[in-house]
Amino acid sequence: MSIRNLEGFFSPKSIAVLGPCRHPGPITARLLECLQSFEPGHAVSLVGIDTDVSIAGSRYTSLEELPHMPDLAIYLGQAEALPETIEKLGSGGTRAVLIPSPGYETWPEDLMQACRESARNFNLRLIGPGTLGIAVPSSSLNALLSAEAPARGDIAFFSRSSAVLNATLSWAKTHNTGFSAVVSLGARIDVDLGDLIDYFAQDYRTRSIVLHLEGIAFPRKFISAARAAARSKPVIVIRSGKSLDTGGSGRTHAGRLATTDLVYETVFRRTGLLRVYDLDEMFEALETLSHIRVPKCNEIAVIANGRSLASLAVDRLQDLGGQFATLSEETRNTLQPVSRRASDLDATAASGGSVILTEDVTPEDISSAITAVLKDPSVDGAVVLQAASAFTPLKSIAEAVINASATDKRRTGRKKALVAGLIGSDGAIRAELTAAKIPNYASPAEAARSLMHLAHDAQSRAFLMAVPPSLPTSFSPDVARAQAIVETALAQHRTWLDPEAVCEVLKAYQLPIMETRMAATAEEAAELSAGFFETFPHCVAKLVSPDLPFKSRIDGVRLGLDHPEGVRAAAMELIENTKRDYPGAAIAGISVHPMLEDRHGMELYLGLAETREFGPVLVFGHGGTSIEESRDIALELPPLDLKLAQAQIDRTQISKLLAGGPSRPALDKEALAQALVKLSQITIDIPEIQELDINPLVALPSGLIGLDARMTLCHPERRPGRTGASRLAIAPYPQEWEQTLTLKGDRDVFVRPVRPEDEELFRTFFEAITPEDLRLRFFAPVRDFSHRFLSRLTQLDYARAIAFAAVDPATGDLLGVVRLHADPDHQTGEYAVMVRSDLKGVGLGWALMKLIIRYAKVDGIRTIKGEVLKENTSMISMCQALGFTVGTSPDDPGIALVTLTVGDVPVDD
Repeated sequence: MSIRNLEGFFSPKSIAVLGPCRHPGPITARLLECLQSFEPGHAVSLVGIDTDVSIAGSRYTSLEELPHMPDLAIYLGQAEALPETIEKLGSGGTRAVLIPSPGYETWPEDLMQACRESARNFNLRLIGPGTLGIAVPSSSLNALLSAEAPARGDIAFFSRSSAVLNATLSWAKTHNTGFSAVVSLGARIDVDLGDLIDYFAQDYRTRSIVLHLEGIAFPRKFISAARAAARSKPVIVIRSGKSLDTGGSGRTHAGRLATTDLVYETVFRRTGLLRVYDLDEMFEALETLSHIRVPKCNEIAVIANGRSLASLAVDRLQDLGGQFATLSEETRNTLQPVSRRASDLDATAASGGSVILTEDVTPEDISSAITAVLKDPSVDGAVVLQAASAFTPLKSIAEAVINASATDKRRTGRKKALVAGLIGSDGAIRAELTAAKIPNYASPAEAARSLMHLAHDAQSRAFLMAVPPSLPTSFSPDVARAQAIVETALAQHRTWLDPEAVCEVLKAYQLPIMETRMAATAEEAAELSAGFFETFPHCVAKLVSPDLPFKSRIDGVRLGLDHPEGVRAAAMELIENTKRDYPGAAIAGISVHPMLEDRHGMELYLGLAETREFGPVLVFGHGGTSIEESRDIALELPPLDLKLAQAQIDRTQISKLLAGGPSRPALDKEALAQALVKLSQITIDIPEIQELDINPLVALPSGLIGLDARMTLCHPERRPGRTGASRLAIAPYPQEWEQTLTLKGDRDVFVRPVRPEDEELFRTFFEAITPEDLRLRFFAPVRDFSHRFLSRLTQLDYARAIAFAAVDPATGDLLGVVRLHADPDHQTGEYAVMVRSDLKGVGLGWALMKLIIRYAKVDGIRTIKGEVLKENTSMISMCQALGFTVGTSPDDPGIALVTLTVGDVPVDD
């Protein structure tokens, strides 16, 4: 659903516990014991509870006796009675129902659906069944059947597993870690991870979010919520159940390569989540990111009082992809009296950023050394590794690290990471470091991994806001031609395209593919090859069967054929062998194409896989007949831009060879990234293409050429809303909203949705706006149009936000912008509009506002709201003319609140 009424769980004013309990044992007594801390200042009622407990709440025999229905009902009664109970609660104003169990509990799906339908009438929210409950320590609400009660803090933790939840709370108790909320999800009858992420992303008490999951019920909602949350606070995720994952379709290489856990890994990376793989690592990430978050952690320094300690950390950092700083000569000179050279580190990548302290170093020297390293401009973060010595005890070393941290926090400039590894330290020493907000660990490997959590978190946020390069303007696919080919095949009830049709679709998207002909017989294959032999010395013949998609595995390819008669003989052999070895397989015919003779090419692979949870996934990797054995691949979710495509390529081992070397030429990596983006566009434009292989795709110094390709087709399920038949988990660029608007004086402007690469366009636009107009728009003077500022305006999640840019068709200049950002419920959207200062009075602002109202109506948004400075009388007048009501902000009498009910606007307006 949404975040609507979730406050019924997390900030209720009144609670009722409904029984009698369907579970044997002490669950009722345990739950009521937990609720005792919430009772002061809140109403707690017991309905149908005959257990003798010490809670002082009011007791009733039935719901009808309650003077008022509670905000939160905790339901312990019989499962079959819950739908009717929900009706009574909802009609009385109850907002949430918790359905706890002492362990995991499953209900029949028809019963859960009945509960959902009863709740839907009142927007009442449900958590459970099979949940241990919830806790909100800041309000002393503890309705959680856990071994340990969570302490107050700033981490929101959601878990599907009771065991993982209990383990985490036990760890948190020993590490003095607190929570803003803890939620045991259970069977997810209603509230899911996407709802909780959206809610706690907006919660000021929550600084980080931790998730345990096995699967995702609503992928689109999860991805949209996670992308929004990860921009503002760390989101850590641990997934279990990899061994239980099932494989893909099996009909294409892509379907077999895109395994479930690889797809989840791709989703977490794309949304900016920090994935951890075990509980130890989750606890490390918690300890690290709950203490510090830095904007950048690429260049790392290692400070140790022993060469071997430094080597252990360097080895682990390198394994995890860490990069090392090069300290300046000034810093080296500062450190020279307290450091010594470690010659065996000179040959490593870490030599420029490693500091080995002398054996007799004092605590003051340690503190000064850390301060000097963190002050160095080339350093983003440092790991300090210290073991006790006869000269300096660990307690003194800890105090030195704490003093250095305090000194560095007073330094102007960007925040830098500091992680400590004090080997052999006891709990008291570590507690001092923890109290100083310094992540600290007992081994070099743990400290190194902790620092890399900070690095990966910073890289994820930077990647989310990076500006992609633009596609060549020459890319203009023939969408209608490709769609017609697919529609014809589906009308004939075919689920595969033949090789010729596949080539035509790829050519329509300017994806280079070897010209291929399809023959029904060996004789026809020979005839078709004659035309190729006029230009090429050799041809290739391949057996085509929808039942045998992997030709190399059935000996279904013949290479090096040098004349038509050879093609005929090869085709005849392929057909006869297939009939003999695979008598049940349908033979569609023989494909013929010229043979690539260039020996400088590299066999790569492009594919499109269909996944059950997340729809289409793009696959890139090392191609050829052994693709499934080598598994040198990288996955990405469409839609892609060139930045995402380049990153996907770089995640493979084969990418290291694209730059060339002493004995081989460099290959066209840019063309490869463009090919991935074009393939992504196919998934957007033609959702009927279910899976696709291009294998091999040969990369050459001069470009690319595909030698073989296959496509499978489907009838995509249509969804309500503007995305229609799209199977994508991430909303693509809404190209259908590109249009031309005519203003006063018959002036035309081109209007399109804003794209991430528009950052420089916006910078130039703002430079043409007067300071007064900027103040009216942003409610304060704006002087710095930084990348961070502009990226938030240009990088949109089209699932919940839209912005339209009005562009001069002649010059390409940005003339005006209007935007609408929906709340997580997708019911209300907040608008903002701005036109260039020299264009007032031409009707551009009016046209953009009319456009955003039309968009809201199509997208299902019910209400448009905005805040306007009351001195901005022209904007208020325009809003009134458009039908907005005007009120006053309760927070600031100088701000007007304007509101439009979209349903009241005429359909053709």
